[in-house]
Parts: sequence; structure tokens; C-alpha cells
Amino acid sequence: MVANNFADRLMAAIAEKNSRVCVGIDPVLDRIPQHLRPLARFVEQFWGPRAEGFRTTPVLAGVGKFCAGIIEAVAETVPVIKFNSAFFEALGPGGPELLYRLMAWSTRFDLLVLVDAKRGDVGSTAEAYASAMFGQYAEIAMRAPDAVTVSPWLGSDGVSPFIEQADELGRGVFVLVRTSNPSAAELQDLVTEDGTPMYRHVARLVSEWGEDLIGESGYSSVGAVVGATWPEQLAQLREAMPHTPFLVPGYGAQGGGAGDVVGAFDADGLGAIVSSSRGIIYASDGEDFAEAAAQAADNMRVEINGALGT
Repeated sequence: MVANNFADRLMAAIAEKNSRVCVGIDPVLDRIPQHLRPLARFVEQFWGPRAEGFRTTPVLAGVGKFCAGIIEAVAETVPVIKFNSAFFEALGPGGPELLYRLMAWSTRFDLLVLVDAKRGDVGSTAEAYASAMFGQYAEIAMRAPDAVTVSPWLGSDGVSPFIEQADELGRGVFVLVRTSNPSAAELQDLVTEDGTPMYRHVARLVSEWGEDLIGESGYSSVGAVVGATWPEQLAQLREAMPHTPFLVPGYGAQGGGAGDVVGAFDADGLGAIVSSSRGIIYASDGEDFAEAAAQAADNMRVEINGALGT
């Protein structure tokens, strides 16, 4: 057993708040409330070298205020915040710095932080990606994210560097297994020579990768991403992967509902977190955006708990 690993912290946070909700922070400039946008639109005209002092531009200030407000508002309701790194990288050079600051802001409220980066490569490149996700934070005296998402497409040598660095820091890794997007079936449902779909082979590998990292909770710090849009397969994978925590995207805007995610959980209502982004962070485009997000997150918590009977 691995003491005090990521899965132990995750299960404890779920139990403490009686909440399985993970709020995804995916900021899109044109969707944040209007009162946070006017100055941001002005600075957009001077994107690049002409935008002096870029890191403190109103673009980042507006997005930062939006994200920070939501994080603080949902903190009592949810155990996990998930940042999609692509939306911050799309903000330009100051975007990653804003992400770091929002990660630190989240930990002030005792929230677990997951960075959804879906990295994947091999050799020294994989090691560099893993350092970018975990190791760099030790160098700049910042707390590393509690977990990151990775792609298994290049096999174990593309995933191992992330698992090794996560293990050293007591962090976690969620590996893409059965994703929520409609075209996932084009690859993930391909049947191999032994009659098994590809995603089941990935699931087996994820279970093996996590065997030595099982904590006192009975769950490993190596988790799986399994979409709410495939409820039957979600339940099958829970049975096949009893020690693997699940990150379940696809709730709300993508079509998944409370009844669809029940199969992700064990008999005690543990073992998974369910992520929603657009359905929560864009619950209102007015000045009450943070309060509306908090209400949407709590509604989701109640719906899932009701379906589980907890």
C-alpha cells in the first residue's frame, strides 16, 4: 500500500464534501460575462509585440477574475477543480502564468487541482512533458497539480515518466481510456485479433501500471478517463478496474446525466469524480456568474447523489 497517495486524498475529499463533482475551468473569452470583456476586446486589437505589459493586460485580468470568482464560489460544493491547459495556452504568453496563479488560488480553498493536458510522447520528450506538468513546480516553489491527464497512444514509455514523477510527489495520473467524444469509437472500439476492443486493452494496461501505487483507500494513483456518454461501458470498466479511480467527462453539455454515471462508482459511492465545464461555468453571463456557477455545481452534486442514493 502507498500511504497518502493521490487517490487517498481524492476519496477523502469526496467523502468530506459528499460530492463527486469536478468543475472544469475552460475559459473562452467570448463566453465570459460581458462586463468582464470590454477592455479585453480593446487589448485584443494589439495582440503580440504591441501589447506592452502583456502579462497584466485586461484580457488576462478579465479571464482571471472570471475563473477566480467561480473557483471561490464552488469551493464549498466540490472537491476538485480541473483546468484545461489548452484554453490558457490560447491566451498567449501570459496564459500559462495565469493558470499557475489560478492553481495556487484553488489550493487556498483546499481544492484538489487537476490539469487536463492530455500529454503524450516518448523518450526524453515524454520526460520533458512530465517535468512541465510536475517537476517544474518544485523548482519555482509552487505546489504541483494533484493530477494530470495523459494519452496512452504511444504505449508505456510515453506514460511511465508521468507516473514516475507523480509517484515521487504523491500525485496522480489519469490515462485516457474511453473518452466521451462521439468519434472516440473510430479508434477505441476497434476489435483486435483476440476479439477485444482497443479500449479494453488500454484499461488492462492502466490497471497494471497502477498496481504498485494503490493507497489505503484501495484505489491507485493511476486513474482512467471514461466518458459518461458510454454508460454501459463505464459500468463494465468499473467492474474490470476495481482499484482504478475514474475521471468521468461528458456530463451536462455533452449529454451525460446522473443516471449515466452511476456505474462509475463502487458500492460506497466512491471511486470516481464527474466533470462538467460549460454547464457550470457559463450558468450565467451576468454579474451573478459566480453565484450561478455555485448553484449549478450544487444541483449537479444533488442529482448525482440522488442517483447513487447517498
